[in-house]
Amino acid sequence: MANLTNKQVYRVNGFSCAGCAGTFEKNVKRIDTVSDAEVNFAASKITVYGSASIEQLEKAGAFENLHVRSEDDEVTVERPKKLFVMKYWNVLLASVLFFIGLINQTSFGEEHALSYSFFLLSMAVGGYSLFKTGLQNLTRLQFDMKTLMTVAVIGAIIIGEWTEGAIVVLLFAISEQLERFSMDKARQSIRSLMSIAPKQATILRQGKEMMLSVKDIEVGDILVVKPGEKLAMDGEVLRGHSSINQSAITGESIPVEKNTGDTVFAGTLNTEGYLEVKVTKRVKDTTLAKIIHLVEEAQAERAQTQSFIDRFAKYYTPAIMVVAGLVAVFPPLVMGGSWEAWVYQGLAVLVVGCPCALVISTPVAIVTAIGNAAKQGVLIKGGAYLEELGQIKAIAFDKTGTLTKGEPSLTDYYNLSTEMDYTILQWVTAIESYSQHPLAGAIIRHAQQEQIDYHNVIVDNFSSVTGKGVRANVNGRSIWIGNRQLFDHQANINLSEEVNTIVNELQTNGKTVMVMSDTDKILAVIGVSDEARDQSKSVINTLHSIGIKHTVMLTGDDKKTAQAIAMKLGVTNVHAELMPDDKLTSIKELRETHGNVAMVGDGINDAPALAASSVGIAMGGAGTDTALETSDVALMGDDLEKLPYTVSLSRRALTIIKQNIALSLGLKAIALLLVIPGWLTLWIAILSDMGATLLVTLNSLRLLRKNKSLKR
Repeated sequence: MANLTNKQVYRVNGFSCAGCAGTFEKNVKRIDTVSDAEVNFAASKITVYGSASIEQLEKAGAFENLHVRSEDDEVTVERPKKLFVMKYWNVLLASVLFFIGLINQTSFGEEHALSYSFFLLSMAVGGYSLFKTGLQNLTRLQFDMKTLMTVAVIGAIIIGEWTEGAIVVLLFAISEQLERFSMDKARQSIRSLMSIAPKQATILRQGKEMMLSVKDIEVGDILVVKPGEKLAMDGEVLRGHSSINQSAITGESIPVEKNTGDTVFAGTLNTEGYLEVKVTKRVKDTTLAKIIHLVEEAQAERAQTQSFIDRFAKYYTPAIMVVAGLVAVFPPLVMGGSWEAWVYQGLAVLVVGCPCALVISTPVAIVTAIGNAAKQGVLIKGGAYLEELGQIKAIAFDKTGTLTKGEPSLTDYYNLSTEMDYTILQWVTAIESYSQHPLAGAIIRHAQQEQIDYHNVIVDNFSSVTGKGVRANVNGRSIWIGNRQLFDHQANINLSEEVNTIVNELQTNGKTVMVMSDTDKILAVIGVSDEARDQSKSVINTLHSIGIKHTVMLTGDDKKTAQAIAMKLGVTNVHAELMPDDKLTSIKELRETHGNVAMVGDGINDAPALAASSVGIAMGGAGTDTALETSDVALMGDDLEKLPYTVSLSRRALTIIKQNIALSLGLKAIALLLVIPGWLTLWIAILSDMGATLLVTLNSLRLLRKNKSLKR
């Protein structure tokens, strides 16, 4: 039984595939002092139960030159990035050799020594690791995709189909690099999460300020946070008032006012005032650290997508070999048939069974679909995600920055004075131009859009009332702008029934309300909110029309705001006031109910949910790097309208893959039936194989016609 008390976690550099990670795990388990080990391939980590030195672990990973370090060690030197040519040299060189072979084939024919030499070299360069593993699997009677590929290429070589064999190898090499690329991106997402919070912070000890590493900060220490600084630790406000932009953690679109006793999080931004924060958690226990852990665990939990061909290959390849053997020897032995004739028939069966068309059926469709998607501004990080997206039953959306614009804007304006609208807005903008509050930005943007000239308005005696609003003199007239609390405690002006009705209505609709007054009366009421994107409602309606009946909005915002947006857009369900772990729980519940669930998001707080969903989809233009790297699909250009197109394309690709498999197997079945009367010849076998490959390729190319305007 594993000793679960002595547990060590290590980071591993150098994994190239899931199979290699599995081999490393087995090697580590063989160490005498290790009772158990678990590899998290997506996070590039290994958890060791028992004891093992780094030297022992690196010896266990020597077959792939793995480098191991403790999880607590900080990386001080980054490995230089490889040039594109150096990183993908085998695929690039194999492509060049293949095209040279094609040129020679056009000039001299496929059977010319130069032609097949270049095709053979292309296969050797692009498929070295494939053949190495495939041949090993054949000797061990293990039948997987690599075994199938190896048999396909050997079959192509035997019958002289050099072009076909080289294409198969090249496509497989490209798909391998796509898998490696997506895994590298998944690991980068975790590294970028770690850099959100500062590595050092100012601490107040015994009345003196000192700069300390976050590792040396203890629970109970006093953290000093000045305006414009990020918080390094989780804690509780001890002194001061400010607005904290915590969208990176909670997804709230508008900064939250923080006063004494309020909770604050590491990685969030202090926008206004001076704060002293009592640290409540060590750096390894912060909310941000928890998000990192959630991302790693979610990636580890999600099973590797195993393609239909992989599963089928376990039975298809050995079955064809057995059938070919029986055809060659059974009639001569049992029925006294001609050995020469039946061995020829057996060889023809083996050629018919050559799985080139079957093997190419999936990658051709996937490469075509991914290429088409890229032209439309959609980055799909691999064929597995394309297939998963084609089976989606429900889609969950983050609100802020995904369904909404991600920044506050002026949505409502009530002029309750005798002044002109232009004048009131001119005064408001002039005053707010002195403020650092994010809501001030909404006022200024509106003034710029409406071409309101506020620069000549004379503003003096400006002061900010933290958490409540501002006051200033405009042309010698005292003006107050702020929330309801400002007028209850500072301005000493009672809000009339009319004003209270307007304020309550705006708040019910999820708006943040700003009231403007002079020393005597209320002048105006302004509503500010994070507005829905113009295309969000039509996107939701289109998704419903193409069969995605369940759309869910997940947000850290309050319930009133969330419900107001949800009703406007037509989403079928809404979950509000969620922290990152709540979003993750919601995704897991949706997967239990609906099976395949996609998640669309753009923020750091979305990262765990993106990783845990069947397919994580990121908004590429406004999205954070973490969301992009944790996701499986990225909608570049920040265009939500690409989502229905992507779902439709994926479904079409899945249909074509199934058609390709049916075509390749159907033609082979017809050819095999010719064995019964003894009519099967090598030429018919070759034509059957070539015909299936051609039909599969042409069928896959139909995906090029799938453009953004096609919704179904």
